[in-house]
Parts: sequence; structure tokens; C-alpha cells
Amino acid sequence: MNNIGVIFDLDGVIVDTAKYHFLAWKNLADHLHIEFTETHNELLKGVSRVRSLEILLNIGHVTLSEERKREILISKNEDYLGYIKKMNADEILPGVNNLLNDLDSKGIKYVLGSASKNAPLILKQVGLLQRFEGIVDGNSVSKAKPDPEVFLIGAKKLNLKPENCIVFEDAIAGIEAANKAKMISVGVGDEETLNEADFNFNNLTEIPQDFFSKVIS
Repeated sequence: MNNIGVIFDLDGVIVDTAKYHFLAWKNLADHLHIEFTETHNELLKGVSRVRSLEILLNIGHVTLSEERKREILISKNEDYLGYIKKMNADEILPGVNNLLNDLDSKGIKYVLGSASKNAPLILKQVGLLQRFEGIVDGNSVSKAKPDPEVFLIGAKKLNLKPENCIVFEDAIAGIEAANKAKMISVGVGDEETLNEADFNFNNLTEIPQDFFSKVIS
């Protein structure tokens, strides 16, 4: 089945680093005297670090100089790195290893398409780095999701047309990006939230054995 390929988002699909992002953003928000809740954190899913800071500052009605923003982003990332450097294989989400094994057995190649600039480090920490055909992360793109750039680059790494790629995403911005790229979008998580996806599953343990053969013939 080398006529199809898969592009995985990272956070919330392969591993759950959202909790670490929340802790790091919450620490920053507390420092800036901004009330920041887990509901607010949902607004940061799938978007770039710079855009996330803009959203946080808008929540708190805080204005900062560009220099101060750069300092804060460095500080926030260092805080976040402290959490993810303690990650291990136990943090791989249910169904991931079985799905990757299934793809390998079918000869279906897969790449990562994530907004995270720390994606290679995270994959290395959990022991999955060598399994992916390629990585497209926040260092590889100039436009964040919902722009389709990250997935279009992923398709090129797979040497496939966009319409032959299947994207697994847990964020609205990611589903929108996949749809704009004319790819098949699979929402992982709340179906009501990800209702624009072509297919929906609560998690990767629900993927049927014949899913890929049926999706693209």
C-alpha cells in the first residue's frame, strides 16, 4: 500500500504534552498576573508558540514590547523543556505503537507534522524518533496551522500527492489545515469539537484493521 501515506500530529495524538504546555503557560501567566485556565489552554492547541503568546496576552489584556515577548518565549520554552526532558516511553498514548506496527506491516510510510519546535526531542525521549520517515515541525514552516503548509511539506517527504495522505489530528486548527490541503482528515478526540474531520475516533485504539484499505483504494 505504498500509494498512501500518513501524517501524524504530535501533541494529543502520539503523546500528551498538552499538560506540560499548560503548566509552562500557567507559570508564565501567573508571572504576568493573568488568569489562565485549562479552558484557555484549549485555544493554544495546534498553534505556534508566538501565536500562543499573543492569545495569552489578549486574555490578560497585557501589552509587551517585542523584545520582552522574545525573552518570555525563551523562558517559557526552557520551563517546558524541563518537563519534556523527563518523558519516557510510558507517555506514548494508547494505540500508537500498535498502529505504527500495523502501518509498517502494510508498507505504509508515515511522517510527523507538528507545530512543536521540540518534536524531535520529544520523539527521541519516548523512543519513536527513528520510526518516522521524516519530521515537519515548527522549525520547518513559516505558516502555522490552520495553514496547510506543514502537511503539504509532509506529503513531499512521503513523495505523495496530498489527496493520498491521511492526517491524524486532535486540534481544530490541524483538521482545518488537513482539509485545506485536500487530505483525508482523521479527528482524534471529541467528535463534536472535531466535527469537520472526515473520520472521528476517540483515540488510536479504535482504528479498524481495514481502515487504510477502505479509505484510499
